[in-house]
Amino acid sequence: MICTGASLRIQLLGPIRAWRDGEEVPLGSPKQRAVLSLLASRAGEVVSGQTITSALWGSDTPETAANGVHTYVARLRRALEPARGSRAASAVLSSASGGYCLRLDPVDVDATLFVQRHGHARRSREGGSAETTLRLYEDALALWRGEAYAGVPGPFAAMEGVRLRNLRLTAVEEWAAVMLEAGEYAEAVDQLSRAVADEPLREKLRWLLMLALYHAGRQAHALTVYTETRRLLRRELGIEPGTELQDLHRRILAGQRELRLPAGNLAPRPRDGRGAGLPVPAQLPPVARGFTGRETELKELEALVDDEFAQRSTPVIVVDGPAGVGKSALVLELAHRLADRFPDGQLYVDLCGNGLRGRPLTASDALLHLLTSLGADSTRIPRDLAGRATLYRSLLYGKRTLIVLDDALSADQLRPLIPRGASCVVATSRQRFGGLAARDGARTVAVRPLAADEAAELLTTLSGGRLTDHGEAARRLAALCGGLPLALRITAEALTANPGVPLATLVEQYTRESGRLDRLTVADDALASVRDAFETSYRALPAEAARMFRFLGLRKDGPITVSAAASLADTDRDTARRLLGQLVAHHLLEDHGQRYRLHDLLGIYAAECAQQEPMLNRRAALARLDAADPDEGEPYAVVLRRAAVLRRAAFRQREDVTRATDLTVR
Repeated sequence: MICTGASLRIQLLGPIRAWRDGEEVPLGSPKQRAVLSLLASRAGEVVSGQTITSALWGSDTPETAANGVHTYVARLRRALEPARGSRAASAVLSSASGGYCLRLDPVDVDATLFVQRHGHARRSREGGSAETTLRLYEDALALWRGEAYAGVPGPFAAMEGVRLRNLRLTAVEEWAAVMLEAGEYAEAVDQLSRAVADEPLREKLRWLLMLALYHAGRQAHALTVYTETRRLLRRELGIEPGTELQDLHRRILAGQRELRLPAGNLAPRPRDGRGAGLPVPAQLPPVARGFTGRETELKELEALVDDEFAQRSTPVIVVDGPAGVGKSALVLELAHRLADRFPDGQLYVDLCGNGLRGRPLTASDALLHLLTSLGADSTRIPRDLAGRATLYRSLLYGKRTLIVLDDALSADQLRPLIPRGASCVVATSRQRFGGLAARDGARTVAVRPLAADEAAELLTTLSGGRLTDHGEAARRLAALCGGLPLALRITAEALTANPGVPLATLVEQYTRESGRLDRLTVADDALASVRDAFETSYRALPAEAARMFRFLGLRKDGPITVSAAASLADTDRDTARRLLGQLVAHHLLEDHGQRYRLHDLLGIYAAECAQQEPMLNRRAALARLDAADPDEGEPYAVVLRRAAVLRRAAFRQREDVTRATDLTVR
C-alpha cells in the first residue's frame, strides 16, 4: 500500500506494515505487530489490556502477559513517534480507561477502507451502471497485498484473517457476477481460475467459473471443472457437490444456451453485509402480560446505555436481584424499547443459570447458539472457547446489535459473550457480579420488589376483575406477596381460577404463614413456584453461607446484626460478616447498613431450611443468641432474662442428650 498525504497509514491486508509521512516504520517482533494490528482494526476505540492479551494468547495467557503488552505498546510509540520526548504524552497511541487507543482515522487502515469500498460497490449494484459497479469492486480488491494479517500470531489475527478472506472471496464472487451480466466472460474466467486455486472448496466460485467457461464457448472445460470439483469434495469431505452445482452441470450437458444467473442467486446482498437471504435476528421473547411500573428503573437503564455509548464503549449492563423479582420482564421491556436503536438485530440467549430450565449453558454453548444466529457456517465454527469468542467478536465488529443474556450463573460465563464496538449487552442474574464491574467495566443495577402501589396495580390488572373496587384487599395480598412479581402473578392466577371462593377467604388463606409458600405454587410447573425459585438460589450457596442462611431462619423476623449472626452460627464476627456478604451477593438477604433483614417470603423459606438442622443445634443457636452481648443501650434486666433463657436451654439440651443415651443403651 502506498502512503502519501496522511501522516500514518497501516496495512492489514497482507504482511502488517505501516507508513509515516510516506516512509515505512519498523514494527518490531511478530507479537508487537499483533498488538498494532488489533489496535488498527479498532482505530479510534479504546481496547482494554485484557482484550489485547486474549487476542495475543487466547486462553493460554502467561503471567507476564500484562507486562509484555506494556512493553510492546511502549516500543510501538517510539516507532510511530520517534520525535516524541520520553515524558511527553503520545498523540498517536494513548492510554485511556485501562486500555489503549490508536488515534487514527479508520479509513487510514486498508482493511477498514476495503469494507467501506465493498459496501459502496454493493450499493452500486442496486442502481448503478455495470461500469461504475465494476470499478468500485476493483478499487476494493486492489487494496489486497496478500493474506490478511499474514505472519501475525494469536487467535484474534487468525479469526480476523479468516473473516476478511471470506469477505474478499465474496467480493470476487459479486464482481464476477457483474462481469458475467456484462458479457465479459474471458476476463471473468481468468480471475475466477485464480480464486478457485486459492479456495478450492468454495463451491460458489466453481459455479461461477463453470458458467463463465460455458458462455466463453468452453463447454468441455466447464464440465472438467465439475468433475474435478466432485472428485475433490468426495476425497476431502466425503460429500457430493451441492444442488446448484449439480443443476448447472445437468444444464450444460443438455446444451442449454440461455443459462443465466438464477434470480436471487447473486442478487445484491443486504446493506448490513449479512449473507443473502439471512434475516436480521429478532429473537427477543414477548414482554410479560400486564407489565407494570418500573419506570424509574427503565429510565436509569436507558441513561446507562446512552452514557456508555457517549463514552464510545460497549454498554454492558447486568440487572441483578432476588429470585422472582421480575428481572427478566424488566430487561425484556427495556430491550423492546431499545430495539429500534440496533438495526443489526437483537440476539437472546437463556443461560439457564438457575437450573430450572435445564443445565446451565457453558460460555462455549452460548457462543455456538449466538454464532449460528449470526449466520456462521456450523461446519466452520471452532470447537474451543477462545476460537468461538474471537469469531463472535469478529462477526459483530462494526455492527449495532443488542444482546440479551438472561439468567447468568457467573461472570466467567458472561465474559466471552461480550463483544466490542457498537453492540450492547444486557444480562440478568440472581447474583451480584462485582468482579465483572471492577474488571470489565460492567454497570450493575439491583432490582428490588415492587413498591406497594405498583404491586397492587399488577395484582389488580392480572386478576381478571376480582380485585376491582377492592383496593384494600389488593394492597393486603400484595403485601403478603412481598411485592415479588412472581408471587403476585401466581396469586392473580389463583384468584381467577377460583371465582366461587369469597375474596375474604382467599386473603385469610394467604395470611397464614404456615401454608403461604404452598399457595404460591402452580402445580407441576417448577418455573411457577416461589419455593422452587428460592431453593435454586439456596442450593447455589457455598456450604458455610447455606449454614448461615439456615440459622438466620431461626430469627427471621426483625433486623439481624453481625453479632447476632455470629452467635447463631457459633463463629467470629469477621466470618459472620463475610458470610452475610455472600448472602447479600446472592440476594438472599437485604443489607440495611448496620442491620440485615430477610425479605418476608425468604424469611418463611429460611425458617423451613432451619428445620434441616438437628434440634439440639437449633436450641444451642438460640441459647447462644440469647446469651450474646447486648446491643448498646439495652437494659440490664434484658441481659438477666437472656442468662435465664440460656440456663433453661442448656438444661433441656442435657436432658435430650440423657434420653438419647438411655435409648441407645436399651
